[in-house]
Amino acid sequence: MATLGNITFYADDPRALAHFWSGVFGYPESEWDEPLRQQLLDSGLTPGDLDKRALAEDPEGRGPRLFFHHAEGPKAGRNRIHVDVTVARDPEDDRPFSQLLDEEKDRLVALGATVVRLVEQDWGPWGERYYQLQDPEGNEFCLQ
Repeated sequence: MATLGNITFYADDPRALAHFWSGVFGYPESEWDEPLRQQLLDSGLTPGDLDKRALAEDPEGRGPRLFFHHAEGPKAGRNRIHVDVTVARDPEDDRPFSQLLDEEKDRLVALGATVVRLVEQDWGPWGERYYQLQDPEGNEFCLQ
């Protein structure tokens, strides 16, 4: 049996992209803190090596762990896989879903996301309304 380890992104600036995704999920911004930083440096890694990797991690271990690795070149083309981000709903909140979705879209845009389009369509018997977005490095994701 397998479990999900990381969702890994290639990035031009791994630390900045990790900070963006930490903001999306409400994770604390993570750095190579002591004593781990010194252990990595003692193992032969350089500060430059550490700058080529970063992570965004739920301190409670419930949400996904995202890992960021320096890319060898710019992103070209569309992602073959993407992340779907779901708007958290408080059962006590009676605002319409469309309002919650728009507010969360605005929050993500303030963090650095770009809106590609709003999708409103039916898929069989189900109505769909979600935003297709891009993170600051152009990786597509959906907000639903």
